Amino acid sequence: MFLIVKGTLEIHNSVESDHKNGGGVSTTFAMAILQIVVLDLIFSLDSVITAVGMAEHVEIMILAIVIAMLVMVVSAEAVAGFIAAHPTVKMLALGFLILVGMALVADGLQYHIPRGYIYFAIAFSISIEALNLLVRRKRKKIG
Repeated sequence: MFLIVKGTLEIHNSVESDHKNGGGVSTTFAMAILQIVVLDLIFSLDSVITAVGMAEHVEIMILAIVIAMLVMVVSAEAVAGFIAAHPTVKMLALGFLILVGMALVADGLQYHIPRGYIYFAIAFSISIEALNLLVRRKRKKIG
């Protein structure tokens, strides 16, 4: 439910603030890092619980999670810059959050959606967006 609500509110804020105020809601870098860390912890919890039952070396698993979080913190500024320059990528990512949230809610209600369908939808969407980015870049070079 968190993913569905967060994705929906972010899309709404982006559309409404752009329409009414001529600009988006600003987020400080520290707040963005905090959100990344919190989301990473939320997403990692299920994996950690599963892995603890399967892992012989819990220390290695903990190290892997710490490294993953450090990579996200280090790359956050570059990713934020890319997203700021390409708002359609942000909308696509928020759509993915809603899609994954819906799949998780469905699983919780004992309705299984085959992951292949979800992965295909995500891969197809990313492919189309990549083509759009290439076309825009080509137009900028020409114009």
